[in-house]
Amino acid sequence: MKPGWKIDLLQEEATAGMNLKLKRVYEPFDKNDGTRILVDRLWPRGMTKAKAGVDIWLKELAPSAELRKWFGHDPDKWTDFKKRYRIELEENDEQLARLREEIKKGAVTLLYGAKDEEHNDAVALAEFLRDQKK
Repeated sequence: MKPGWKIDLLQEEATAGMNLKLKRVYEPFDKNDGTRILVDRLWPRGMTKAKAGVDIWLKELAPSAELRKWFGHDPDKWTDFKKRYRIELEENDEQLARLREEIKKGAVTLLYGAKDEEHNDAVALAEFLRDQKK
């Protein structure tokens, strides 16, 4: 099996039934990415706008600074993080509507800067969108 296959399965599950992919912003972009949307509150370190290839930056959809700092990418806090983040997302109708419109138009790739490909805001956001679609 190729390296990262578990991550691929996790991301496929999170985006099931949607024209949506997840990708680290540091990975090279390709033609199948569609609209590339950064969903982190902070711009990724060491990345120029040209190198990142970001089409839209929806930093307002990212977890609040308080929640992000509390979580600290600690896998033990993942379940609680997702619950708290969902509450924040439910209060952000305007930005969610914008993201949903982009998804309706065609392929979308949610970009994130975190090293942890299993426990980050893009995965939690994709799961939220998937669950809302049901």
